Amino acid sequence: MPWDEIEVPKELREFMLEKAEETFLGQKNGAYKQYRYGNLHIREYDDKFLVHTDRIDPRKDPLGHLVFDAPEVLVGLACAIFGGTQIAKRFQNNKSKKSSTASGLLSSIIAGYLGYVTSKKIRNYLE
Repeated sequence: MPWDEIEVPKELREFMLEKAEETFLGQKNGAYKQYRYGNLHIREYDDKFLVHTDRIDPRKDPLGHLVFDAPEVLVGLACAIFGGTQIAKRFQNNKSKKSSTASGLLSSIIAGYLGYVTSKKIRNYLE
């Protein structure tokens, strides 16, 4: 993991979630619910909680959170925008507008996904 996570048994549930708020912000990583309490990001699984501390609370500073805690998302978005526009330009001259739009969208998705996955693997390797 790109950060140290602590595994907490379900028996401590009441203590853990007393003031935490359920959220959709963050990667679920197989959890069925997520919570935030300040900079704590809590993922709930059937038998445990996994907890880690983010540097920036995404509810207060979403861009700062992306930069410092989830840069792979920004890399993926940049790859999607750049890759999609470059490939769409190449197809634009040779195909209809509908076809070039579909090609651009598909290439954006692929480029974004590849950029995200690659940067996440590099980040995990370096940490």
